[in-house]
Amino acid sequence: MRDLTRYRLDTAQERLEVAVKLIIDGHYRISISNSYYAIFNAARALLAEEEIDFKKHSAVISYFRRKYVKTGLFDVKYSAYIGGAFDSRSDCDYEDFFIASREQAEEQYQHAVEFVEAVKVYLEGLE
Repeated sequence: MRDLTRYRLDTAQERLEVAVKLIIDGHYRISISNSYYAIFNAARALLAEEEIDFKKHSAVISYFRRKYVKTGLFDVKYSAYIGGAFDSRSDCDYEDFFIASREQAEEQYQHAVEFVEAVKVYLEGLE
């Protein structure tokens, strides 16, 4: 596994650790954002293994869907996870009157845990 791949996976794991602490502390908006970034960094770990990267989040998501979901390497639910996480993170970060619930934060966190784990298993299978 490349150093950059490992770094991005470690970053994803750190985001998960922060996200769960934020749920416990009642900071749901910020937790949702951290769960998204865990997913995003895991997706970028896949790209790093191919020595590919994009500046735009939408490009990373599109590439993940095209290369990993459409080809059957990842279940279609992960496409929904990354897309939903992106939308929720956007609401949390940019919508002034968006109120995040504990349930939303917990669901986003569970999706992020699943996504990151799936990426780890995939990457370990390449070794």
